[in-house]
Amino acid sequence: MTKPKMTKVTVNVSLGQGGERLAKIAQVLKEITGQEPSYRKAKKTIRDFGIRKGENIAVSVTLKGEKAEAFLRKALEAVGNKIKYSSFDDYGNVSFGIKEHISIPGVRYDPEIGVFGMDVSITIERPGYRIIRRKIKKAKRIPRRHRVNRDEAVAYLVYHYNVKIV
Repeated sequence: MTKPKMTKVTVNVSLGQGGERLAKIAQVLKEITGQEPSYRKAKKTIRDFGIRKGENIAVSVTLKGEKAEAFLRKALEAVGNKIKYSSFDDYGNVSFGIKEHISIPGVRYDPEIGVFGMDVSITIERPGYRIIRRKIKKAKRIPRRHRVNRDEAVAYLVYHYNVKIV
């Protein structure tokens, strides 16, 4: 009951503009992850960047289970199995960036799309943490001993994925 587990992996590609290129990036993200991405809209208008409120500016995928494990292994290989210690937060979350999507094994360069980067976020929780999010009999707080801290998240990734912490 106290062993941490990886709950989900979230992949985000933020382009800052909509249109045909974003649709192509969504298609590439679908091929890489094996799951249909969802579009993210701009929250407000920013004239300097040419962004209007409600316009699609990013794509995101949330992976769970075996798909998350498979993608995470590829993503870690793309960054050389190294993650900075500062990438971990105090609640068991880890985030890192991939500068070029073509560094992921099995992905080829397409001149129509170009090269784009992505953000990968990993959520590590203990079994039973769901009580804080459920609707019926929702817990108001969860004890500190049941939360995953930074050192436990580091130990989890080192043990299960052979990650070097820099």
